[in-house]
Amino acid sequence: MAEQAVAGQAGAELTGGRVRLEPLDHRHHDGLCEAVRDGSLWELAVTLVPHPDDVRGFITDAVAGREAGTELAYATVDLATGRIAGSTRLMRIDTANRRLEIGWTFLGRTWQRTGVNAEAKLLMLTHAFEELGMNRVELLTDVRNAASRAAIARLGATQEGILRRHMVMRDGHVRDTVVFSLTRPEWPAAKQALRERLTARQES
Repeated sequence: MAEQAVAGQAGAELTGGRVRLEPLDHRHHDGLCEAVRDGSLWELAVTLVPHPDDVRGFITDAVAGREAGTELAYATVDLATGRIAGSTRLMRIDTANRRLEIGWTFLGRTWQRTGVNAEAKLLMLTHAFEELGMNRVELLTDVRNAASRAAIARLGATQEGILRRHMVMRDGHVRDTVVFSLTRPEWPAAKQALRERLTARQES
């Protein structure tokens, strides 16, 4: 059933009050390049963001993952301006065990700390648990990325541990990776808290 749900949702857009997540394809290329240039995101040592010259290949890989049923990658679109703010994806989709990872998330500097990321996560987590039937969602980040770790914790995710010497970064650094997860029984409370947080931001 989960496998059929993933296949049936491959072309679905996820829309909130401020952002729309559109299935990523090559029509998003130019806008995504603008987003990664906004803050020179690829230069940040603790993130995984493609260089503008590599965005076309990044999108090609995303499309291939969607066709294979292992990923659902999105362009994050700012509804107020129509501009592409960044990208994110549901990845490493394991339908047999009903688990997946949210990753490859980045936003141009203009949209950082604005609530865009929180709403995108609400849309994706809702999709994962309520449409795709997942039991577990994982979120991984560089142990050095304090801002990312704090943002993930605010979603209600639990830090499970650290994978030591887990990944070689672009600059050659061998990173330790922090693993967080959110499970189906935890989702209703986390969803309510995230909704309240977004409402408070809108009203402030």
